[in-house]
Amino acid sequence: MPELPDVQLYLHALRQRVVGRELVGVRITSPFVLRSVDPAIGVVAGKRVTGVNRLGKRIVLELEDDLFVVIHLMIAGRLRWKPPKDKIPARLGLAAFDFDEGTLLLTEASKKKRASLHVCRGRAALREHDPGGIEPLEASYDAFRKAITERNHTVKRALTDPRILSGIGNAYSDEILHRAKLSPLVWTQRLTDEQLKRLHAATREVLSEWVERLIAQHAERFPEKVTAFRPEMAAHGKHREPCPVCGSPIQRIVFADRETNYCAACQTGGKLLADRALSRLLKGDWPRSLEELESMDRK
Repeated sequence: MPELPDVQLYLHALRQRVVGRELVGVRITSPFVLRSVDPAIGVVAGKRVTGVNRLGKRIVLELEDDLFVVIHLMIAGRLRWKPPKDKIPARLGLAAFDFDEGTLLLTEASKKKRASLHVCRGRAALREHDPGGIEPLEASYDAFRKAITERNHTVKRALTDPRILSGIGNAYSDEILHRAKLSPLVWTQRLTDEQLKRLHAATREVLSEWVERLIAQHAERFPEKVTAFRPEMAAHGKHREPCPVCGSPIQRIVFADRETNYCAACQTGGKLLADRALSRLLKGDWPRSLEELESMDRK
C-alpha cells in the first residue's frame, strides 16, 4: 500500500501536471471503484483543479465549486500519467481522469478491487474521509507522545493505525522501528520517555528522508513503480539480508496478511520473535487484514 512518502511522490508529480488545469471528464470502467453517489461523478467535468493534497494515505484532487475527488489506492492501486484520451487497460484499469494535456489512469493489480473513488462537496464532507491520525511530520513531541500512549498497543500497531498517525503503513513502520532501535512488540504505555523521543525523532527522520529521496530519484518523471520494497531500505523486505548497522541477518515475523522485519541485535537485545508468540500477543490488538485496519471507526 502506498504510504506517506509514496503518496507525497504522487502529489509532487500531479501538482506539476494538473493544478490549474481543467478536468475535462472522468471515465469509469469498474463498477466497484466509485463508492459515492451524491454528488454524481459527472459534476467534476469542466472544473479546474485548484490543489492536490494528502489525507492519510488518500490522494485528494481539489476542484472548483468546493468539490473534492478522494482516491484511496489501498494495496494494489496505482496512478499512471498517459497521453490525452489514452485507453483504459482492460484488465487493470478502473478509471481515467481526462485533461487536455494528458490522462491520469487509476489501475489496480488485484482481483479484490479494494481501491476506491469518492466525490464529495465541502470541507465537512471531506473530513469524513479522514481517519483522524495526527500528521507525523508536523506533530510536536508532546502531541506525538499523547497520540502514541493514549491507548496501550504494540508500537508496530500504533505506528500503522490511521486513527493514531496519518499515512504510515507496514513498510515505513519497519524502517522507523529499526532506526529507533525498538522492538515492534513493545507496548506503547511501557515506552520510556527516552524511547518515545527516539521514536518521534526516527519517525520524522525516516519519513522526511524517504520523501526527499523518492522525489530526487524521479525528478520530473511521473512515478511508474511505487512499491513497498526498495533496495535502500534497512529492514523492510530484507529477511535474511545483513542489517546495514550491525551486519546481523534481518528477521521476520508473519501475522495475518503482513510481514514485519526487524534486526534482533539492534532492536530486541538479540531475542528472536516467534510467529506463534506474535500471534498470541496480537490476537486482540491487531486487525487480521489491511481492510479492517483502514476501515476502523474513529473513537
